[in-house]
Amino acid sequence: MDTDIENLFKDKVLGHPAGLFVLFFTEMWERFSFYGMRILLVLFLTAPIVSDNPGWEWPREHALALIGTYASLLYLTPIVGGYVADKLTGYRIAVVIGCTIMTLGHASMALETTATFYLGLALLIIGTGFFKPNITSIISEMYKGKESKKDGAYTIFYMGVNAGAFFGMMLCGYLAENIGWSWGFGLAGIFMFFGMLQFLLAKDLFGNVGAKPSKKYEVELPQNINEESPALAVEDSVDEKLNPFTLFDYILIGVSAIGGLLYLFNDPLAKIEDINLIPFTMGGLDGSSVVILTALVLFLVLLVSRVSRYIPIVRDRIIAVAIFGLFTVFFFAAFEQSLGSMTLFARDYTNRDLVGSSAMIFKVIDGLLTTVPLMIITWVLFLLFKKTYSRIGLSNIILGLAFVGIWILVIYRLMDKFSQEGHQIDASWFGILNSFFIITLAPMFSRWWESKYNPSAAMKYGMGLILLGLGFGILAYGTMGIPQGAKTASVSMIFLILAYLLHTMGELCLSPVGLSYLSKLVPPRMIGFMFGIWYLAIAIGQKAAGTMGGMIDKISEEYSLSIFFLIFTLVPIGVGFISILLNPVLKRLMHGVR
Repeated sequence: MDTDIENLFKDKVLGHPAGLFVLFFTEMWERFSFYGMRILLVLFLTAPIVSDNPGWEWPREHALALIGTYASLLYLTPIVGGYVADKLTGYRIAVVIGCTIMTLGHASMALETTATFYLGLALLIIGTGFFKPNITSIISEMYKGKESKKDGAYTIFYMGVNAGAFFGMMLCGYLAENIGWSWGFGLAGIFMFFGMLQFLLAKDLFGNVGAKPSKKYEVELPQNINEESPALAVEDSVDEKLNPFTLFDYILIGVSAIGGLLYLFNDPLAKIEDINLIPFTMGGLDGSSVVILTALVLFLVLLVSRVSRYIPIVRDRIIAVAIFGLFTVFFFAAFEQSLGSMTLFARDYTNRDLVGSSAMIFKVIDGLLTTVPLMIITWVLFLLFKKTYSRIGLSNIILGLAFVGIWILVIYRLMDKFSQEGHQIDASWFGILNSFFIITLAPMFSRWWESKYNPSAAMKYGMGLILLGLGFGILAYGTMGIPQGAKTASVSMIFLILAYLLHTMGELCLSPVGLSYLSKLVPPRMIGFMFGIWYLAIAIGQKAAGTMGGMIDKISEEYSLSIFFLIFTLVPIGVGFISILLNPVLKRLMHGVR
């Protein structure tokens, strides 16, 4: 394995092994397809049946109930996909399986029938489970013994994530809104296929890296608890051996998982198809509420029983992780409104029409936003060609064809936009702002975290939640003039742009921090379990986002749209201040880990 890693580092691009950039482009195409399709979901499901580009005209509550379940499951299947790769397939084969299944999912959705739509969502959920955890595991394996370069590798990889999201939302959204929904769904699948093919054909570059099943704990995680205190490592090991998972633990895991999944599927089925899988009531609560509350209680019992078996220092640190996990639920419940209510706000309540000089200025800015990043990424592609064409020439040809396709689409889109007298901004265009702001702001935040002014974890969480709330505060202010119950309006787009800016700043404070601290605070043999809990926290936040976003019509009719956004203002800000106030307590619980 060490020989394979050394061989990878012989062919370098921008100071990193060429294999990293194969992963970069694979992730870029996967994120292109993922975000390109994701931004279309709520627009397609709620678009009028009678229109130039007919959708399904679902009520917003129904659409967001389905989207919430879909988004939630995307963070649960990676737990299974990572386990399968560890035990059976290896990381590289798992990535290929995931890409293939997702390609079939996009193809199914492009047919636009009810059956193929649901089949497509199911395939995307399963495919993401194989892809998401295992491509990053390959990077971890590549950089064993090269820890000093790992942070830079993940930074480059993160750029691939955001480049794919940027172009996916822009181009899939453009085709879907201006030509037809199936074009947008289909385009996502085409580039997913290109990503899979170029990765599969580059297998010779990696040797045995990612090819053989490995034990879960061989995947390196930054600075775990053992690296800080060898003495503590021995105690942790003994503590864990004395307290393995019991039959009672597995029963709690199984029952709570079944309850949670039953709720996830029942919520959209009951609303959309009028099929209730839990047709009973108890104490004034419907069956669905009873099941999910019971599942949460059982899961808390499991967590408390596991934590109590560790020595005090380890127990304190796991409690700190659990608290951060709770804050993560609140963050994503609000942040993921970008998938639902904020996209609806862009389409139905935002003035997207530009005329005269403002239209031309926007077209020029939009053209620069599109072409400059694409030129930079094409230059990286050229560097990869120079280093690896003799070894993985066919993979490079496939990748080059994909980029030719992207350039053709970008030029076609720009020519279409510049040929119009005025300009109407696509509703899906606003989704690219998050990726754009991440790319431009991430270096500044990275330097901040590396300086002597680096805040503690609780302060970062607090700042992230407060910035998120302030973004919704801008939307609450901007919508104050919209009448109660109004379905459309014409609010200035500046409010939405500023909201995305603040939300992205909040994300940069909080999102990259969570997994890093988890890996530092949790004992090695509990890493897999706690990563599962972390994904569960995000999954709960995703489902909560769909449920709460689905209340947009009800709250707007009873109060106003401004009150709807005000709720998302006050709750994150309140939780953010709680995090800041808990800073001394959390520092004590973390026992010196920074």
